[in-house]
Amino acid sequence: MADETRTTQCCIVGGGPAGMMMGLLLARAGVDVMVLEKHADFLRDFRGDTIHPSTLELMHELGWMDELLALPHTKVPLLRFQSGAHSVAVGDFRHLPTHARFIAIMPQWDLLDFLARKAAAYPGFHLLRRTAVTDVVRERGQVVGVRALTPEGILQVRASLVVAADGRTSTVRQQSGLEVENLGAPMDVLWFRVTRKPDDPVDPMGRFERGQLFILINRGDQWQCGRIIAKGGFEHLQRQGLESFRDDFAKLTPFLADRRQEIRSWDDVKLLTVRVDRLRTWYQPGLLCIGDAAHAMSPVGGVGINLAVQDAVAAANLLAGPLLARHVTPQDLHRVQQRREFPTRVTQRAQVLIQDRVLGPVLRNPSPLSRLPLPLWLLEHVPALRRIPARLVGMGVRPEHVHTPMAPAAPAH
Repeated sequence: MADETRTTQCCIVGGGPAGMMMGLLLARAGVDVMVLEKHADFLRDFRGDTIHPSTLELMHELGWMDELLALPHTKVPLLRFQSGAHSVAVGDFRHLPTHARFIAIMPQWDLLDFLARKAAAYPGFHLLRRTAVTDVVRERGQVVGVRALTPEGILQVRASLVVAADGRTSTVRQQSGLEVENLGAPMDVLWFRVTRKPDDPVDPMGRFERGQLFILINRGDQWQCGRIIAKGGFEHLQRQGLESFRDDFAKLTPFLADRRQEIRSWDDVKLLTVRVDRLRTWYQPGLLCIGDAAHAMSPVGGVGINLAVQDAVAAANLLAGPLLARHVTPQDLHRVQQRREFPTRVTQRAQVLIQDRVLGPVLRNPSPLSRLPLPLWLLEHVPALRRIPARLVGMGVRPEHVHTPMAPAAPAH
């Protein structure tokens, strides 16, 4: 097949939470928008499955929260960590000024399918699956589109604006040459799954002991398990052997000891290399980066997805008008960075502080903890303090609200 060229007002690269939310809001405002997703569907292992109160509040503003929460999910009103005999509530969401005062644990593919269905109601929304972007197209110093590989051949999409929402390994970000500031991370995460039984605990939990940190997330019939390790420590664990890895898992999570053999091989364990970085400038003429493409977040607090969604809402609010006028300037793109850079910096600073002051010392100390780290001791003994991390995790530093107008939806078929 000959190469194909298509034209749109806004081309969004990446069909994750940021890309789908921005595409939906722009199409809802009457903008012609094309979302390019390299996979055939949204099914992925070990994606972030947390929908925070800030994102649920956006669903409420759009009138869709009850419909979204009709999908299978688990409500988490409290975040807990356990060490020895201590069970510490580190965040209490029950006092937030939102309609949903909990984190919803829901497979990310369900959220993305939901957003795709809602977006499809608008005639200007186009989702192209199995479309892998390979490079950006420039003319006279400005980004004017992208090239992508599809099953039918090479596709060129030309647009007034290209938005990179393709994650921390963003192809568009690499092609842009924008400068990245690396903030460092002392840890990586190993993800795996074991069966969850009906009489198991319900709430997700974190557990740390003897230089080890485990996170357990209730996913209905399975536990999604995360072992936090020192940066670059995976090869050392592999040399110690899989049986040693299973033993550590059984000791730290005794109620799951009977399921240790479900970790059949190292192929069942997926490494997430943690990075905390951000672009110094998020844009070029004709190009804007949002979400992890603009700022890779630590998994601390599970806020990356929700921060990306907030970026998408702010970008849609600020750019719908210029896109409809077919005149997007670098000043318009600067306003998006100006709006979202402060919450990004504050959140990353808090994540790095927790990594360095709480998680790092635990990972480096193989001896039993004689006492809780001071931040956790304060949260255990001063319950009112639990509202602070709940506010930061649940709502973020600068929660966004939907201000884009609503164009008529397509007639139902």
